[in-house]
Amino acid sequence: MPAIPRLARKTRLNATLNKYPLLFGIPFISIMVAASYGLTAFTQIRYDLHDKRVQTLSKEESLGLGKDRKKFDIREEYYRLSAAAEDHWENKRVERPKGLPEWGVAPEKPPLRDGFAPKDT
Repeated sequence: MPAIPRLARKTRLNATLNKYPLLFGIPFISIMVAASYGLTAFTQIRYDLHDKRVQTLSKEESLGLGKDRKKFDIREEYYRLSAAAEDHWENKRVERPKGLPEWGVAPEKPPLRDGFAPKDT
């Protein structure tokens, strides 16, 4: 007895499709081709709307909306911003935690952090 009895059953349709597989394949492919030709009208509408949008933008450009606009250059912006950043800074000394020497030798024990001593490893 098969595990799935419905699939194991031989019907007349299954026998015909096994004998002549093109009876299923040819109608399927013809439907796909017909559908692609049928959908060309919808895709054409899409491209027409896109072209119309592009034409309206070019009309706005012909009115001179972007006439006096300077062309953007990333390198020029970088140098302009880096020059502005060099003008407005001040050297400030950061206070060191208590127990750390000013220069040179590292401390023997790390300073207390939030009132807790570090774990010994």
